[in-house]
Amino acid sequence: MTARRVARVLIDSPLPQLDRLFDYEIPSEFADSALPGVRVRVPLRTAGRVVDGFLVELGEPDASDRPLSELDAVVSPVAVLPTRLYALARRCADRAAGSASDILRLAIPKRMVRAERAWLASGIAEAPAVDPDHLLWANGTLDAFDGLGAGIDAGERLAVDPPPAPALLPNGSPIGSWALLLAAAAVRTLAAGRSAVLVVPDHRDRAELEAALEGRIPETALVRDDSRQSSPARYGAFLRTLAASPCVVIGNRSAVYAPVHELGLIAVWDDGDPLLGEPLSPGVHARDAALLRQELEGGALVFAGHTRTTDVERLVAVGWVRESPATRRTSPRVVLSATREGESRGARVPSAAFAAAREALAQGPVLVQVARPGYAPVLVCAECRHPARCPHCGGPLHAARQGAVPTCTWCGRAIPGWMCPECSSTRLRMASSGSERTADELGRAFPGVRVIIADGDHPVSTVDARPSLVVATRGAEPLAAGGYRAVILLDGDRMLLAEDLRIGESCLRWWSNAAALAAPGAPVHLVGVAGPVARALATWTQSAYARAELADRAPLRMPPTVRVASIDGARAAVDAALAALRSAVPELDREAVLGPLPRDEGVRALIRFDYALGPRVAESLRASVVNHAIKARRPAKGRAPGPRNTLKVRVDVPDLDL
Repeated sequence: MTARRVARVLIDSPLPQLDRLFDYEIPSEFADSALPGVRVRVPLRTAGRVVDGFLVELGEPDASDRPLSELDAVVSPVAVLPTRLYALARRCADRAAGSASDILRLAIPKRMVRAERAWLASGIAEAPAVDPDHLLWANGTLDAFDGLGAGIDAGERLAVDPPPAPALLPNGSPIGSWALLLAAAAVRTLAAGRSAVLVVPDHRDRAELEAALEGRIPETALVRDDSRQSSPARYGAFLRTLAASPCVVIGNRSAVYAPVHELGLIAVWDDGDPLLGEPLSPGVHARDAALLRQELEGGALVFAGHTRTTDVERLVAVGWVRESPATRRTSPRVVLSATREGESRGARVPSAAFAAAREALAQGPVLVQVARPGYAPVLVCAECRHPARCPHCGGPLHAARQGAVPTCTWCGRAIPGWMCPECSSTRLRMASSGSERTADELGRAFPGVRVIIADGDHPVSTVDARPSLVVATRGAEPLAAGGYRAVILLDGDRMLLAEDLRIGESCLRWWSNAAALAAPGAPVHLVGVAGPVARALATWTQSAYARAELADRAPLRMPPTVRVASIDGARAAVDAALAALRSAVPELDREAVLGPLPRDEGVRALIRFDYALGPRVAESLRASVVNHAIKARRPAKGRAPGPRNTLKVRVDVPDLDL
């Protein structure tokens, strides 16, 4: 008699009580196709329907003689869930008190039948070969950093500060030096027969990496993982990563989960960019997922950026990440521009910065960075300076151009007859200048000079070397051929006023990334800002600023010196979860829990805990969520419904949500 085999299935469901493996009997017709990693459909008795899932592993039935439901179908013969990917998803979910299926929903695209058939018919992918000349170039690029190439070969965790200067491709196109550095690391890894995963914040960074790798690795070895791709293209790219052939994956935050063969390198560019934070549950940051994956699968891990986040600096301080400095340090020429004697203190562009822009325009383009897009993002009353608000929804008013009817930023209504509720004045004043108004003003100040606007509504990727004024919002600065001949950083004082724990880090990152676009020796004027952030930019000591930030936050127990979790829900549910947490983790002191405090719906509590207590805290919070969900599930006939499942837990709360 043949021994009965059992399929252990992870059900694709957001319900926390289903976040475990369920045993199903394998019918004889699926004996050959029910293999680990394939998609299946299984009956779910509690729901009375058939649901999707992943067959994680095969095993023997337990000692009990309980009847098992049978697999309903094997959806596809392709094993889209390798063991290593499930282990990573499980580890990430446990760390964040979430569900593994939520992680896999980010990692595995929806099935596209035609793309799958085309991939199955394509056969086995050949091992890519790297040209010796390109490997020689890669080694030379990495040799500019102390022990970087050897560290990648040894599978170390490294922090790297790329050269803050633009470069040129062989075809003459401008590119950031950081892209060449990461491309060199990927070429070296691929030449060693291993795969590389390069994670970047957005499509502009991905395009730079693609340009840096073009012609240096075989086209068949380059895999693009981008949410902007069509569904068949994205699924086809995912299937390529499953092949037993090394490749280089370039993508956004979800690319960190790409199940490549023989992982040799994970590189994360600019980990301080909020686009690398995952907004969907359980909210695992790409940086944390990369750290967990490197720990599970080995290979090297590289954090690269023109600034050092406090998260990475903490890892450097504890010895978990090694700093790999450049053998020859370079930095932009930063000038802290202040108003001179006789100038108005409210002058937006001081005379020193104005003169630098005029001189630089004789040689090439000049970059002007501003805080906001649009013409006049903020309007106030011309008499009492009270902020102008929409009478319908309370949103702020803005103007699209000079003399335009004010419009609400929230609801979009035009407000032609606005009246100040404080002084009854009907006159408005522009309190700030966006990219369009700045371009208008600079165009009048520099007649005959091209003015280019680069923001979310006017995307520009590159500009040529002809004289021009490029007015760009932070993060939207285009590359310039040969670099900008001057960079003017405006609105710095307004940027620093944002209510954000990391606003100093963010401003330093915005300004440093813009300064890195300047040509060698070109002046970078930071207007109207002083203090530690300005000094860090002027001396190009971003890592020292991160260390100082950590020292300031440690006595206050603010992240990332500690981890922070939040619990939202009804008062009774939150109190029960906190009681269970204190019982499971008695090491938490009295100041560890803040709240609970009332919110719009229910209450919220914050828990601050050391990294060593993380696994136990996450396990306790997850258990509370599961218990509450079980009590709130649909009741049997004739029974009163239980309380609604409103208990929500978030571990490693984003700073904006604190």
